[in-house]
Amino acid sequence: QVQLVESGGGSVQPGESLRISCTASGDIFSLYIMGWYRQAPGKERELVARISDGGSTNYGDSVKGRFTISRDHARHTVYLQMNSLKPEDTAVYYCHAENLRTRVESWGQGTQVTVSS
Repeated sequence: QVQLVESGGGSVQPGESLRISCTASGDIFSLYIMGWYRQAPGKERELVARISDGGSTNYGDSVKGRFTISRDHARHTVYLQMNSLKPEDTAVYYCHAENLRTRVESWGQGTQVTVSS
């Protein structure tokens, strides 16, 4: 089962950008659909973005056009570039991996993103 470690969270002002990263280890990176989810206080966890091994992506409606997910196979890392951040983007962001063969899911420990003036 893959292990996931996120990095890059922090505090920014509205309109600014931030990039968070997630590095996978312990299994074959190409076997996994990688993604980002987020959870704000008092709300359910929601999909932010997902990316397949081949690079196909899908995004949550609230982040389309502002966020971009990408993956680096050599570094076993998935990135989330977040532009034009809004206060409502404030949440803990979790890296997610789903094994294409077994459908087993793995989660990272989460990284806090805070957007506030």
